[in-house]
Amino acid sequence: MAILQPQIPLSLYPHHFHLLLHSPTAAPFLCTPFKTPRKPLNLTCSTKGQDDYLIDAPVSAGDGFSFSGGKYSDGPSPSDEWFKQGKIVKAHPVSGSGEKAKDPIFGLKMGAASQASNDLFRWFCVESGNADNPTVILIHGFPSQAYSYRKVLPTLSKNYHAIAFDWLGFGFSDKPQPRYGFDYTMDGIYRIILNSGRGEGLKIRSSAIVSCSNPMEFVASLESLINEIATEKVSLVVQGYFSPIAVKYASKLQGKLNDLILLNPPLTATHANLPSALSIFSNFLLGEIFCQDPLRASDKTLTSSGPYKMKEDDAMVYRRPYLTSGSAGFALNVISKAMKKDLKAYVEETRKTLLDENWKVKTTVCWGQRDRWLSYDGVEDFLKNSKHKLIELPMVETLLFSGKAQNSFLLGEEAAAYFRSRIDSSEAGHHVQEDCGEELGGIISGILGRRSRI
Repeated sequence: MAILQPQIPLSLYPHHFHLLLHSPTAAPFLCTPFKTPRKPLNLTCSTKGQDDYLIDAPVSAGDGFSFSGGKYSDGPSPSDEWFKQGKIVKAHPVSGSGEKAKDPIFGLKMGAASQASNDLFRWFCVESGNADNPTVILIHGFPSQAYSYRKVLPTLSKNYHAIAFDWLGFGFSDKPQPRYGFDYTMDGIYRIILNSGRGEGLKIRSSAIVSCSNPMEFVASLESLINEIATEKVSLVVQGYFSPIAVKYASKLQGKLNDLILLNPPLTATHANLPSALSIFSNFLLGEIFCQDPLRASDKTLTSSGPYKMKEDDAMVYRRPYLTSGSAGFALNVISKAMKKDLKAYVEETRKTLLDENWKVKTTVCWGQRDRWLSYDGVEDFLKNSKHKLIELPMVETLLFSGKAQNSFLLGEEAAAYFRSRIDSSEAGHHVQEDCGEELGGIISGILGRRSRI
């Protein structure tokens, strides 16, 4: 994937949001209702006090650790425009003492942009569509951002309430340092109970943590976030190397889900090794250095995964976290090490779960055929054995025009007609939502719409 210089301004979508933050709580383990003040979303670097760390440091100001100094633009940035479309949701308790994070190399205190919340973590979420419609949660892969779904959201918003979020450690969400509240592990012992209630949009709901003996991991944090933003059953769309997290979450809470759609997930034994573009971040010392390089950490990881081309405006959004905060690079380093060590076990557990006869979640895999990171070999055979649905890109075009019966089952007649006129997915690679976002939105709508009619 090559970086193209911008020829047209970044497309802006008609979403209007405000910053939503919980009021501080005396202790995260008490059942205390949260009030949700609404504030206009402003980018500022000012603080009210020594302990007031903001997530919204401007693009032109780094945290003092990033090798690039945090500056690449004197004017408005595409990342600023994207930030204005979202809101901050607080979910999942910060473990430990909540002391200020220090960099893991020199032990120096990190700047404000590298500090996480001291009670509940802050997640950046973008929503689109009517909140009364069925909810679809879009989960980006590793390493990426919610921004990757920018072309999917408008299509889904016609019939669904679509929400995309940044994982902890990515984009505009908190990027806690390991041992400072979150260790980026895959599992743990947890139980979170939420008071139900229907609200409009992403409205924060009161919560109580019943037990949380090891909350330092992705699966528990995903449950916390979903409980905050959705009170009823949801459908999940998850991409790439974070798919095992969603599968594990779903295996524990199958009754919470309508559908699970996996985009190029690791499913075979050959998928158990990270590609060199990612594994390099786990190397001793060299990994720590490369993680702080915005071009290597964002551009190169995305451009090496598929054949598509990225505009410079889009590349600027992906670079932003590494330009403004050293913590983004440190999180990338830690996650890369965990993935490299445990990916084989994650893949084996995912396969076992999807083959289990007790697995009741309706599951579809969409696969970009030109994925340079994950081989397609063995994927089709596995899905035949597991009896889950498979949509191949660009093979979906052949399916649509072949007149096969499963065409209408997978996509529905409305979606099929849409694709006969719009499909252009010959360049679909690992990040399918980047390659053919509008088309993917139509596929997702077709899958979910067909399910509701069965």
